[in-house]
Amino acid sequence: MEESSEESLAFSVRVFTLQEEARSEEAHMETHEEVKLEMDSITFTVLMNPNRASVFQFTVCEDMDCCQVGGQSFLVTIGKLSLLLQFKTAADEDAERGQAASRRHPTVFETRTENAPTQCYQFHSCLSLQQSLLQDYLRTATYQRAILANDADFRDKVVLDVCCGSGILSFFAAQAGASKVYAVDSSPMAKYTKILVQSNHLSERIRVLDREVRQVNCPDMVDVIVSEPMGYMLLNERLMGNFLYARKWLKPNGLMFPSYGDIHLAPFTDEQLYFEHYAQASFWQQRSFYGVSLSALHSAAVDEFFRQPIVDTFDVHILMARSVKHCINFMEAKEEDLHRVEIPFVFTLLQSGLVHGFAFWFDVAYRGSKSTVWLSTAPTEPLTRWAQIRCLLQTPLFAKLGQTLSGTVLLAANNKQSYDIHITATVDQSGFRSGNILDLKNPFFRSFLSPVLSLSSPKEHSSGITGCQTSTQLTPVLNINILSTNFNAECKVKEKVGCFSKIFLKVPSV
Repeated sequence: MEESSEESLAFSVRVFTLQEEARSEEAHMETHEEVKLEMDSITFTVLMNPNRASVFQFTVCEDMDCCQVGGQSFLVTIGKLSLLLQFKTAADEDAERGQAASRRHPTVFETRTENAPTQCYQFHSCLSLQQSLLQDYLRTATYQRAILANDADFRDKVVLDVCCGSGILSFFAAQAGASKVYAVDSSPMAKYTKILVQSNHLSERIRVLDREVRQVNCPDMVDVIVSEPMGYMLLNERLMGNFLYARKWLKPNGLMFPSYGDIHLAPFTDEQLYFEHYAQASFWQQRSFYGVSLSALHSAAVDEFFRQPIVDTFDVHILMARSVKHCINFMEAKEEDLHRVEIPFVFTLLQSGLVHGFAFWFDVAYRGSKSTVWLSTAPTEPLTRWAQIRCLLQTPLFAKLGQTLSGTVLLAANNKQSYDIHITATVDQSGFRSGNILDLKNPFFRSFLSPVLSLSSPKEHSSGITGCQTSTQLTPVLNINILSTNFNAECKVKEKVGCFSKIFLKVPSV
């Protein structure tokens, strides 16, 4: 008899063995890894991948107990052993091929950076961005004053500058007499920082460590840690975690600049802002946009816009109660304390009206042995790059003078290096409730021009600062967002407020 020349057929199959233990009436199922089922004539051999070891072999005959289970499985009984053979569907095969493709090295366009902690460093690495940070003279001058006013804490000391950026804080530490400064940054900006250090002849005192804080091996324990870890609402971008992590290199009784921070919040009323924000979704009310009705998405668009915290500044008269604050001591706080920051509040309203949402700002303190210097982003202070944040309620709450508004703001860390903001609020006397959930990573910049436009050079701000920076704040007449301008604009000083001027920008008609 000639040998059959037919090639055996192979199928991918999952094999489950059903057994019954003597002491238990319950059936137990044991699962094997995915195997290959080879069929040659009427003999089936179950092979275990990848070494093709034989697991089961049986011959199909008319007397065999066999039945179909569902659309892709067969139950086969061989003696006292029952096998459930689960064959793959065409969809499973397609999915497997897709998973195999996904295991290849991703292209640069396919690589996601959303969860990468370095994305914020990449954002801050551009020279243009560093320029805008350095030109916020209130921010920069306050750091210099805090360090130089406490020069005794830096003289002949070792300093660590966390996420140093341009290295400006390292230079300030050197100006205060630090013997050694380790400037840590993993962004492409580090190469430019090295150039600045060399060109300022400080290579012997400032050493740039081009690594992430969590990967660097700091050569020495340090006396002071300096950083600028603040984002919108203090915690956005979650740079604060690296700042706290760096405490592992801090000597006992060492200092951290900043030392602690306060998050402030207060209810506000602003009908114009509320309807302005709501009107942004009016685009989706169109019923014939190039012949297509968009109205089915209007509600979803409103929800999306209301999930955006609003970055802008405002007049303090819209605040309906005194602010409450949540304090974070950077000398004691742990990283896990920042995963969920819960701020309970009870406000006694100072005026009647509609509560449209809550306003947020922060202060940070630099506590040295000689003095404590504050940097404030309050609406009563000159504008900084952080401005203020306003979060709208889904539904405004009506409340009367003297009534109390209670609730909670929860900042829950997400996988976007930021926070989800959960707000719940209740007018205690009426029981009316409202709230919202917002995405701090996706703010809306409302009529927000350059944060601070100085009319004088940085040298004129380097000394004699007494808490109010000589700077000029741009207040646009029109509600417009301007990234770059090619038109001629007329600026004029409208009025003096404190030690800085309000300027109105008059945009000529097109």
